[in-house]
Amino acid sequence: MIYLSRIMATASLVALCAGGAQADQISDTIQSALDAYNAGDIQYAAKELAFAQQQIQSLKADGLSAFLPEAPEGFTRTVNTEMNAALGMMGGGTGAEARYEGASESFTLTLTADSPLVAQMSAMLGNAMVMAQMGGKIVRVGRLKFLDQDGSMMGLVGNRVLVQITGASNEVMLPLLEQIDFAALEGFGN
Repeated sequence: MIYLSRIMATASLVALCAGGAQADQISDTIQSALDAYNAGDIQYAAKELAFAQQQIQSLKADGLSAFLPEAPEGFTRTVNTEMNAALGMMGGGTGAEARYEGASESFTLTLTADSPLVAQMSAMLGNAMVMAQMGGKIVRVGRLKFLDQDGSMMGLVGNRVLVQITGASNEVMLPLLEQIDFAALEGFGN
């Protein structure tokens, strides 16, 4: 009972903070789960909570996608809308990914937040000494350090958001990384 109450309280707070029409749907779903729970229909309450959690995850994914820069001149950007489904199969988290296509080069930028994958990578990417031992070189973008390994760069923002960019030359990819507001990304979802 206490556990379900905590889930309901947490979900309600997230829904209230989310705003907009989708938040109303989330609030309605949480209320439906609470009503079902109070009526003794635990199975339906659990289904409603799972649905509310999906909707909240969708809001988070939309928020993370906002950090994907627009395409540079001469490139097009395609946002991968299936990113979060793949993360769900790997233990969870929130992700956003875009493919940038140009006449002679293309590359992919991926943002992964609050995932077990990020937790595993944080030990390596959170320490410049360990990064140096992994091969490649360290490239600074603003205050962040990225590990550059032959056309693939990755860095860690706030020990919880993994930024990966791969597929093109650094001359093409670095200006895109420089457009990301890393300070705001560090606070994503808080």
